[in-house]
Amino acid sequence: MKHQTLEQLQALAEIRPDPVMTRTERLQRWAELLESNPDRRLGTLSGTERATAAVRQAMQVNGSPMTVAFEDPQLRLAGLADDSYGEAKRFFEISDHQLHDIVCDCNFGSSVRAAYAARRVRAAIGLWPRLKALFS
Repeated sequence: MKHQTLEQLQALAEIRPDPVMTRTERLQRWAELLESNPDRRLGTLSGTERATAAVRQAMQVNGSPMTVAFEDPQLRLAGLADDSYGEAKRFFEISDHQLHDIVCDCNFGSSVRAAYAARRVRAAIGLWPRLKALFS
């Protein structure tokens, strides 16, 4: 094995740091992905508020708002492991109440328009980060 300095390696290949995204950046990215196809109908999860914590963690449905996030290479590179309820809650650092508002069928029926899910994701960001972004 030949040892090389960082400068020597940079001459051979582009070195990029790990993509570190803040909670707000991850949520904004998710909202943007949903907004890119606003009329797309997305599947919802049934009964997230009634399920036990263990069952809720494993909940998943193909074509959900969480699937849209998982389809994004940037979010996967940042650490999103799958499109389950538990993983979305962990990765986006949101509460059960917030995720329920985004993906539960009691709010929308069996499907939700992506644009509406995006509004709910943006609401999960919180007011202060959204106001700060307007003035920066």
